[in-house]
Amino acid sequence: MSTPSHSPSHAPTHAPGRTPARKRRTAVVLAIALTAGLGSAALTALPANAAADSVKVQYRTSATGATADQVEPWFKVVNNGSSSVALSQVTFRYYFKADGPDTQYRYACSWAVKGCANITGTFHTMATPTATADRYLEIAFTGGAGSLAPGADTGDMQLRFHRADWQTLRQSDDYSFDGSRTAYADWDKVTAKLGTGTVWGTAPGGNVPDPTPTPTPTDPTPTPTPTDPGPAGATLFDDFTYTTSSDPAIGAHGWSVRSNAGGPGVPGATWAPENVTFAAEGGNTIMNLETSTAGTGESTKHTEILTKTMKFKNGTYAARVKFSDAPKYGPDGDHLVQTFFPINDLKAPMADDYAEYDFEYLPNGGWGEPSNILYTTSWETYQADPWVAVNQHTESRQSYAGWHDLVLTIDNNAITYYVDGQLFGTHDAKYLPERGMSINFNQWLIDLNGQPGSTPRAYDQKVDYVLHVKDQVLTPAQVAAKVGGYRTAGTAFVDTVPNG
Repeated sequence: MSTPSHSPSHAPTHAPGRTPARKRRTAVVLAIALTAGLGSAALTALPANAAADSVKVQYRTSATGATADQVEPWFKVVNNGSSSVALSQVTFRYYFKADGPDTQYRYACSWAVKGCANITGTFHTMATPTATADRYLEIAFTGGAGSLAPGADTGDMQLRFHRADWQTLRQSDDYSFDGSRTAYADWDKVTAKLGTGTVWGTAPGGNVPDPTPTPTPTDPTPTPTPTDPGPAGATLFDDFTYTTSSDPAIGAHGWSVRSNAGGPGVPGATWAPENVTFAAEGGNTIMNLETSTAGTGESTKHTEILTKTMKFKNGTYAARVKFSDAPKYGPDGDHLVQTFFPINDLKAPMADDYAEYDFEYLPNGGWGEPSNILYTTSWETYQADPWVAVNQHTESRQSYAGWHDLVLTIDNNAITYYVDGQLFGTHDAKYLPERGMSINFNQWLIDLNGQPGSTPRAYDQKVDYVLHVKDQVLTPAQVAAKVGGYRTAGTAFVDTVPNG
């Protein structure tokens, strides 16, 4: 595999003009997906008839393994009838086999087009247990979810549930689970009701989905709270509920929107604060970083936002980020970098207290790569001239277009990266940080060689939230619960991480 010499790296605003050369990487691909069958015969779904009122359920999973930290069933409800359907009249059920008779579970919603606040989840025990199901998660909607016109769907409902004790769970023996379904499709092993009548799917053998039993007394599902994952650590959480890049609350909350010149990226480019914008999407406020160019350095505008203080070190870092393969407008092909990373400043060439931990997505390749690739890289140090790099990295050559949950944990033993709840890479203790870092998001062009034309074009990178928990290593499931707790409580921002 090639080991290309990479171009300049991040240049945070606390170190104006710093333009370190980029890393030299050797390829280590980590892309293992474990799938498992359900061990039960296929059952026939109720027909999607042309009734005036009817719905069906589409399903995919974001956690494909036989075991996992959490079950991640994602759904869309589709109105396949001929008249409008109020979602408050719709419920549907995901059936599973509990790990034990006393095992309790917790429900969470990571993101939904209809808004997580408008979707509820409760656990129930089945009247007639089977080999693949003795519980089910029932999903319902509040009035705030609105209605569906004929042919319309709810859009993504990215749901999760996990054991209350945070132990690894088994899902390969669950009736409604199918690890091979990584794209939405009709799924008859989820049942749906409209009002009091079942209109979609087949329950596990011997069960009738219409009667609604009392929720299991020993299986409560309280709304996740910020302390649900265990002892609380000092925390930064930001839902990016701002108006514009000049909103005074951004600075008051410890962020800086970059405007100073310098690298990384295309020489002569500027960093444009006005291209960091905020808008409502899917029930949350989303931050968008737009990078644009017309094929010259002077026309190129990069974007970056970062914390003003370098106070973050060991613990958990998490963000929900939407990577883009296609431009917002104009021709495609630019060598683009979309990122989330903590970093501190290099005080001198090969200084041993430097640290940087990157999620970097290149939708069109670059640094010698021909097409899309996701890197995670842990840095010990470097010098720019002559180029010397000391780092460890993991990479995956595939498209990562769309929303992704990115989690990075740092303790006294290792640096661990997760993407969508799955382990992506683990890096050695020699790359641990010696001092605090800032938290950064940026989007920039490596060069103008990928698309040499002069037609204007622009690319978007979106960010839903960011979380840091000091000195506490959380699993991806615990991250989801903590974020869900803040959102349920209506908390848009908190920062209890001490300076220094």
